[in-house]
Amino acid sequence: MNLDQMVDAIEKLQSAKRFKHSLGVKDVAYDLALIYGYDTMKASIAAILHDCAKHLSDDELIGQCNIYNLPVSKYEMQSKFLLHAKVGALYARKLYGVEDEDILDAITYHTTGRPSMTLLEKIIFTADYIEPNRRPIPRLNTIRKEAYFNLDQAVYIILENTLDYLKTTNNVIDEMTIKAYEYYRKLIEASSINS
Repeated sequence: MNLDQMVDAIEKLQSAKRFKHSLGVKDVAYDLALIYGYDTMKASIAAILHDCAKHLSDDELIGQCNIYNLPVSKYEMQSKFLLHAKVGALYARKLYGVEDEDILDAITYHTTGRPSMTLLEKIIFTADYIEPNRRPIPRLNTIRKEAYFNLDQAVYIILENTLDYLKTTNNVIDEMTIKAYEYYRKLIEASSINS
C-alpha cells in the first residue's frame, strides 16, 4: 500500500477531527524530516498511521493485545488508551503492509516516548504534539519554535509538559514517560554544560 492509499484508508477510518489531526502530524513530520535530513516518505507514513488504532474502544484495544499476545503493562491497564500506539504498530504491519521497524517503533512510542529515541521516533513524537490543529496547551509556541532548531530540546519540554499535566490531573504516569524524561533531562543538561 502506498502513502496515498494509506491516507485514503485512514480518512475512511477516522472521524473528520481525528483525520485533520493525522494530516497535520503528517505535514509537520514531513517538514521536520526535511530539516533534520530524514527520509520524508518514511516520516509521512509513520505520521499518517500513528493513530490508526485510536478509533478502538478500551475493550477492543485489550482484545487485540490478547489476540496478538502484545504485552500490557500495569500502566497501560490503568490507562488503556495508551495501547492504541502498540496496536497501531501492529495494524501498520498487518493492515497497511509496513515492514520497516523504524516506522513501527515510531508508532509504538509516539505517546509515551522512550529513552534514546531514534530520529524518526522524535519526529513523530514531536509532530503529534505540535501539529497546527492541536488545542492550545502551555508552552506550545516555545515547543514549536524549538522543534525546528533543537529537536532534543523540544522532546524534553514535551515530556516535562506531559508529566506536569498528568500530575495535576492525577492521571496514571507510564513508567516509560518518566524514563524518557530523565534521559532527555540529562542529555539537555550535559549539552548546556558542554556548550
